Amino acid sequence: MKTDVAILGAGAAGMFCAIEAARRGRRVLVVDHARAAGEKIRISGGGRCNFTNTGIAADRFLSRNPRFALSALKRYTQWDFIARVDEAGIAWHEKTLGQLFCDGPSTQIVRMLTDQMREAGVTLWLDTRIEKVEAGFRVVTSRGIVEAEKLVVATGGKSIPKMGATGFGYQLATQFGLEVIEPRPALVPLTFAEQELEKLRQLAGIALQARVSSRASFDEALLFTHRGLSGPAILQASSYWREGEPVVVDLLPGKQIAGDLRDLRANQPKLALRTALSRHLPDKLARLMEEVCGGGTLGAMSNAALEAVEAQVHAWQMKPVGTEGYRTAEVTLGGVDTDELDARTLESRRVPGLHMIGEVVDVTGWLGGYNFQWAWSSGWAAGQAI
Repeated sequence: MKTDVAILGAGAAGMFCAIEAARRGRRVLVVDHARAAGEKIRISGGGRCNFTNTGIAADRFLSRNPRFALSALKRYTQWDFIARVDEAGIAWHEKTLGQLFCDGPSTQIVRMLTDQMREAGVTLWLDTRIEKVEAGFRVVTSRGIVEAEKLVVATGGKSIPKMGATGFGYQLATQFGLEVIEPRPALVPLTFAEQELEKLRQLAGIALQARVSSRASFDEALLFTHRGLSGPAILQASSYWREGEPVVVDLLPGKQIAGDLRDLRANQPKLALRTALSRHLPDKLARLMEEVCGGGTLGAMSNAALEAVEAQVHAWQMKPVGTEGYRTAEVTLGGVDTDELDARTLESRRVPGLHMIGEVVDVTGWLGGYNFQWAWSSGWAAGQAI
């Protein structure tokens, strides 16, 4: 089979690129080994698809060159995608921090994309194994050989392998001589050594608003689990965290408690520190903080000791030993080095006609719709060029 454009990957970026290219009159084939298109879209956002964010900005993306993404993000914005969602009649709502979700199931977004591909004349091959890609963009598949003028790699990263994610896109990039920045799990829960877990397991299931810092700080929900720490604040910080480094947790961001502790000491000197802390923290967490601070009754504690308690509550240093890995990571950090690509077209500087889009590129957004917007924007940019 001969075609103008072969797109490897029927995820968010690949489908969006296919729609744009086909609307420009290009013959487009999309190939994916999965049985259904857009599986990561389907499971995203708790089944409601956090499809974009109103706060798109360069500092919300991690990359060796964070400004690389701006060309595509500014030419196809969150407002452009919102307009497309509106045109499709999909109801949505805004949650905290500019996050936009479908009112109904995320399959509405998948259906919008597959319908638009069909209307534009895109050919979609699902459940099709890609056996090899040869020079000249000759793609050998389980359904036959495809010869294309342009090749778009939209195969995603390694995150969530149970959905079929692999490192195939990185292998292809290396095959064509492109540099790849070492991939690692991102937006992922953090895990701890067994001795630390003995303390943390008693807190499993407790959630609270906190500030978590690891080169960057995030004020969002923190969740204690049987394996360590999770929740949006931890997932965000995990993209910045590196092995051997601590994370710093502020359990009461913006709230001062030393004065309250001094007042309680004056009126109830026999009150246990854990009881006083439970006015501000969940009981089990207050008890653990008492252990960490070495406190007893308030009457036995000096002003300096109470100040130290407050300091500990606002800067609890914890040292993860790792993450839960690609199994639960929402995205993959790293990927095809942006120095290898034209920011406007996502085309390889070394191999004319080869484009890399979406998660396979070294552009990783924050939690909250940023990675989907990168998929739409990079797919659109390549779609205008191929």
